[in-house]
Amino acid sequence: MTEILVQAATEETIPPGSTRVVEHPAWPVLKDAVEEIRPWQSKDGSIDFTAEGAPSRSVAELAVDRAISAIEQLAPLLPHNDAYHRALAADLRRWADEGFQVPDFLDSLLAFQPAAHRADGLQHLVVFPMYTQNGNPDRNLEAVVLRMVWPDWLADLERTRYDNPLYIGIKFEDFTPGYDTNSAVLFPETIAVREAPERFSWGGIFCDREAARFRKVTEAAVSILGLELPDDIREMIADQDRCEQAFVLWDMVHDRTHSHGDLPFDPFMIKQRQPFWMYGLEELRCDLTAFKEAVKLEAEGVAQARDVQFTVLFDRMFRFPVTGERVRNYDGLGGQLLFAYLHKHDVLRWTDNTLKIDWERAPQVTNQLCAEIEDLYRAGIDRPKLVHWFAAYELVSTYLSPHPGSRWAKGPDALDLSLPPRKLVDEVLPDEFPLSMFYEALSKKLKNVIAATKGITASNAERVAA
Repeated sequence: MTEILVQAATEETIPPGSTRVVEHPAWPVLKDAVEEIRPWQSKDGSIDFTAEGAPSRSVAELAVDRAISAIEQLAPLLPHNDAYHRALAADLRRWADEGFQVPDFLDSLLAFQPAAHRADGLQHLVVFPMYTQNGNPDRNLEAVVLRMVWPDWLADLERTRYDNPLYIGIKFEDFTPGYDTNSAVLFPETIAVREAPERFSWGGIFCDREAARFRKVTEAAVSILGLELPDDIREMIADQDRCEQAFVLWDMVHDRTHSHGDLPFDPFMIKQRQPFWMYGLEELRCDLTAFKEAVKLEAEGVAQARDVQFTVLFDRMFRFPVTGERVRNYDGLGGQLLFAYLHKHDVLRWTDNTLKIDWERAPQVTNQLCAEIEDLYRAGIDRPKLVHWFAAYELVSTYLSPHPGSRWAKGPDALDLSLPPRKLVDEVLPDEFPLSMFYEALSKKLKNVIAATKGITASNAERVAA
């Protein structure tokens, strides 16, 4: 009887005049089924039916049946994902048939190829057992409806200048609780599979979440710091669509930069244990490369390029340093370094409790920091790993004060160099470069705004009070 009711609920026709997945009656059925399953799952995605509060296996099977039925009703709206949705239903059935062990969705992951057909506004229905970066650390089942952000001007830049065939700009339509978090990415490596594919074929970044979060935090920071903005930048911060356009370009250039340039190491550093300032410099290098390219594009008349420069500057300087814990916070470190570099080169002045920026010199000096990091990388190709780490530490500590208890700050003589480099990482303090007094004060005033941006999207941004 339950299956009949589910079928009746989901086999309604598509509402007249609408092709949005989230407006189809099967979407809430799917969402409810997934949200029913999520709390039953263990950290690895399996369901332990002996655990307190666990359902019977038959109840779990009915929930999976409801999810599959809903997916099958939604699939006709998304013919470009037909192979994926068929593989998804098979993976869900196999997971249930095999007793809800650790899920394996490799077949459906391989069938999902969103970067193969990038079209602005194209919808996708995504269901996977996965963790969400900067969100839920467990591999729970999640359901997300998203749209591609791929305007013609961006497609032209990717085709002619910034080749990045795996990148997809995306925005939320709706999602289950794993994305009611700070996560702004959809990456295949987060999905539960029996073995990792030889290479991943796509990576998505939610530019609407990034833009909405950027706007709220920047508006608050500008008010707190008394910063006077150029008229066009003030207008950009007030415009969600403009900010999304800026982020989708920033992200595309950033993403490809991990594999471009003079790289003395694995660009993503996945298989290497390194001090967290190395990760901080890599992420900052990619952001500053996007900034540098935006300066060039602005000179060539690309409308979104000036916006990119200010999203990079403000997000890096205002949000990154005061977001998250102070334990190996490499993105925070990169933001601190950018601010300190601009301050020491007199682009920024904090005087009379007011922040002032030399808007004319900001591009030149920001590009100068990018050049210093690029020089570090180029020289690193000829250095042993440990020597390179110390050279990077010297660059960072030129502008940021290390913790007074740091052994790394005392130099090689303070460390046991008979140990392999990976062991010396243990000597790095959790907060090797603490916040300055300026950032400690700013953190207290921004922390509530930043916390309130959890789960933010363009549609719910008004709930966050600056």
